[in-house]
Amino acid sequence: MSDFTKRLTQLQQEHRELLERKNYAIWPGNGIYDRYTHPVLTAAHVPIFWEYDLNPETNPFLMKRFEINAAFNAGAIKHNGKYLVVARVEGSDRKSFFAVAESPNGIDNFKFWNHPIVMPETDEPDGNVYDMRLTKHEDGFIYGLFCTERKDPKAKPGDESSAVAQCGIARTTDLKTWIRLPDLVTPSPQQRNVVLHPEFVNGKYAFYTRPQDGFIEAGSGGGIGFGYSETIEKAVIEKEFIVDHKQYHTVYEIKNGQGPAPIKTDKGWLHLAHGVRNTAAGLRYVLYMFMTDLYDPAKVIYKPAGYFIAPQGEERIGDVSNVTFSNGWILDDDGTVFIYYASSDTRLHVAKSSIEKLLDYVLHTPADNFRSAASVEVLTGLINKNLSHAGHSVSI
Repeated sequence: MSDFTKRLTQLQQEHRELLERKNYAIWPGNGIYDRYTHPVLTAAHVPIFWEYDLNPETNPFLMKRFEINAAFNAGAIKHNGKYLVVARVEGSDRKSFFAVAESPNGIDNFKFWNHPIVMPETDEPDGNVYDMRLTKHEDGFIYGLFCTERKDPKAKPGDESSAVAQCGIARTTDLKTWIRLPDLVTPSPQQRNVVLHPEFVNGKYAFYTRPQDGFIEAGSGGGIGFGYSETIEKAVIEKEFIVDHKQYHTVYEIKNGQGPAPIKTDKGWLHLAHGVRNTAAGLRYVLYMFMTDLYDPAKVIYKPAGYFIAPQGEERIGDVSNVTFSNGWILDDDGTVFIYYASSDTRLHVAKSSIEKLLDYVLHTPADNFRSAASVEVLTGLINKNLSHAGHSVSI
């Protein structure tokens, strides 16, 4: 057997074992959601025939010809009985593209479709595309909203990192063939983390936005925005207003952005968002939740203090460390919620919860009162409640 064949056989075996590996919940967890032992997607999950030329005549050493660096930040949807994620896949050349991975249960056995998504371009080609949010809208289409990045035409000579971020829009019915629509137009110089609300609001398309002054810094952009457009075919938001503000000395003090499209419940719209704060080690991204009014999805009615998911253990390490980010979740028919979150711009994980648990968390977890003394007051109340009701069963 040649070295080529031996290596290929081993690669295929290891790849098959990875894709078929069972994922187990980490017990006892925090009572809100279950984390799992393994990521659901990594760079190693992509098909072998994506990275290698498998012809020994043209690739005698079985070298990688198109190396994949990471698979992360995925939109998610249940479609035709399958759990699908549209992952951001990044090559070693730093270019990202979208690819669909499918699972029978939402927890493991995710397998990429044979081909990545061929996303049409507008008249102004995309330099890079990433972080797609999927929305199944009541107009009948599945929409993918994503960040399209292009070099800043105003960059000074020699500046090859300044860019302009805007919201790209595409729609589909099968996640295979996509129709590209014009980019969203807003009053803000740059846009990231734009999400389409799944229902019409006052007869209009409603968008959660993230107005920002620069490519990295939010600047005067005050938080998660909201705006309306009369149409989706040429979407224009004339005025944005802030739904969820940045706030001093919180997990969302530097910037914050909507995660996936909100989930509708009988109590209100459940939102998952990311918040960013600065530390001595750099920016730290975590996830947090809030709820908006059922009839006014731009009005926050509940918001627990602090983070919902933060990077733990190996999740802290990656291309951009100390980051958790989510732009996809799936509500199943039985009320189970699969939360797909990425860690450190490298890999994709799942956390499993339920509508019942998430509602309990959002409705009954204390809000942030933005002062240390207020936090101690809340904690003291919980301690005293437990001590008075538990008696001798509480260890001191």
